[in-house]
Amino acid sequence: MKRITLTLNAVFIFVFSALLAMNCYSQKSRNEIPEKYKWNLTEIYKSDEEWKTAKEAISSRLDDVWKFKGILTKSAAELMSCLEFRTEIRKEAAKLFIYAGFNSDLDTRDMKYSGMKQELEQMFSDFEARSAFINPEILTADWNLVDGFIKSEPGLEPYRMELDDLFRTKKHTLTEPEERIIALSGLTGGVASSVYNTFSNAEMPSPEVVLSNGEKVMITNTGYQKYRALPDRNDRQLVFKKYWNNFEKFKASYGEMLYGNVKNDWFQAKARHYESSLEAALYPDNIPVEVYHSLIDNVNRNLSSFHRYLNIKKRMMGVDTLKYYDLYAPTVKNVDLKYSYEEASKIVLEALKPLGEEYVATVKKAIDGRWIDVYPTQGKQQGAYSNALYDIHSYIFLNYNDLYDDVSTLAHEMGHAMQSYLSNKKQPFPLAEYKTFVAEVASTFNEVLLFNYMIKNETNDDIKLSLLMEWLDGFKGTLFRQTQFAEFELRIHEAVEKGLPLTGETFSRIYMDIAKAYYGHDKGICKIDDYIEMEWAFIPHFYLNFYVYQYSTSFTASISLAEKVMSGDKAALDKYIEFLSAGESDYPIELLKKAGVDMTTSDPFERTIESMNKVMDEIEKILDKKYK
Repeated sequence: MKRITLTLNAVFIFVFSALLAMNCYSQKSRNEIPEKYKWNLTEIYKSDEEWKTAKEAISSRLDDVWKFKGILTKSAAELMSCLEFRTEIRKEAAKLFIYAGFNSDLDTRDMKYSGMKQELEQMFSDFEARSAFINPEILTADWNLVDGFIKSEPGLEPYRMELDDLFRTKKHTLTEPEERIIALSGLTGGVASSVYNTFSNAEMPSPEVVLSNGEKVMITNTGYQKYRALPDRNDRQLVFKKYWNNFEKFKASYGEMLYGNVKNDWFQAKARHYESSLEAALYPDNIPVEVYHSLIDNVNRNLSSFHRYLNIKKRMMGVDTLKYYDLYAPTVKNVDLKYSYEEASKIVLEALKPLGEEYVATVKKAIDGRWIDVYPTQGKQQGAYSNALYDIHSYIFLNYNDLYDDVSTLAHEMGHAMQSYLSNKKQPFPLAEYKTFVAEVASTFNEVLLFNYMIKNETNDDIKLSLLMEWLDGFKGTLFRQTQFAEFELRIHEAVEKGLPLTGETFSRIYMDIAKAYYGHDKGICKIDDYIEMEWAFIPHFYLNFYVYQYSTSFTASISLAEKVMSGDKAALDKYIEFLSAGESDYPIELLKKAGVDMTTSDPFERTIESMNKVMDEIEKILDKKYK
């Protein structure tokens, strides 16, 4: 995900990959890992004591915001002083949050850093409430006055985009007392999500199963990610059935959690006078709701391509009926793609060469300069993400397990890291952030380059088939599955907006209707057992308010852009690097148009489906030759 919303504009790019199978590193303590594979967090603060000193220093300044009250529209100098003060606070807040968050993720058993994060959340929530007067006060002026201030004071130019956007959204900005209440409501608005995370990850009991080899295993959330891909079909079926039937026991509770979150989204939308929760989520980034609806419509019109993929999977697995529990199983037998981290680093450096010498040199600097925390260790948070500090550099969080998926994750997160690095290098702090809508473009773009490099340099048909299917699985997971989630989100929000009740039973019925349509259940393409109706309770992204559709839109954008760059088009490369360096200097849709892709049209989606079908053509060609 792009950012933790603390109304602080600190860039938090969290792109969580699928939880990975554990290797020997996960059993090691952090002290056993060589320093070159670990973050050097002393670049942020030299110690916890220095962090504490910095926190106390910024805390003592927070009340200074009151001195700007009542003077913001008097002169350009007064307005600039206030905005620069808020920028300084946000900049230091980002360092404080990132230091505490990183340390917490490195060992989730250590509650000290969780406590440090909680201190910050309370402190800066109070600050946002205190500074709630700023935007309403600026909006008491005419735009012509503010525009005049910007033209007369060069120091305000970095804030033009922010101020222009403020006036664009004026009708959704409330009075000072109302804005203060909204800011304070942030302390309770995330309760449903917090309860969900605590219950699903810590307190919900996990079932046990005995596998065909006699091994008894616990099907935790992490265990499910691992055991759903078991090669034995009966084992997979057992794992799926036990896992989802366990969720069924708590259907009512999960229903109340998600209902509470959807209701909060609708409260926020109505409070700011939006027509829908969807509009409230998209309007701040100036993204037309038609983009969201168009994505869902395009996917539904092209389910035949998705069904073609499912039929190929069925053919390769040699099953009479493809079942939902077959989707994560390996399709090519006796191919075990393993890559050490050093090998992965070399592969990624080679794959990214189409992006130019400077780009690749910076990637090498990141690999060699301890920007990356590589291996899983005891207590380390699962998954992967990238995060950046404006005056330092980007950081990448991995749990590298020597799988090809890990190589892809490294390329993916490096895309995020480089977008942050280039934006921070080119843009002033107020413009260095970039919206979630474009965040996944850079990461997926790198995956496209990696895939093409691997295929181009592979001659073994079995390995090539494995790589091609891995890539097709990406289409399934990023384009179709995320759009399936987006359609579910839209339907449940629309239900609340119509005043309809939502329970665990309702969520399950809506989810199952959509899943059956996507996977061609009634057409016999892929059969979905009844217990899969609880899968909605497994997806944490449903607590992020229309977030997941951006995975799909970014995927289609990156496919279009990568094809142009890989063709050797120098102008396309220059535009893409400019896009990576643009930060928030323009709205997401406009930035992508400048880069060469128009997301308000169906062209990017059509190019993506065409690319998918080309991959399937290649797979069928190899299969026909192999099993002639």
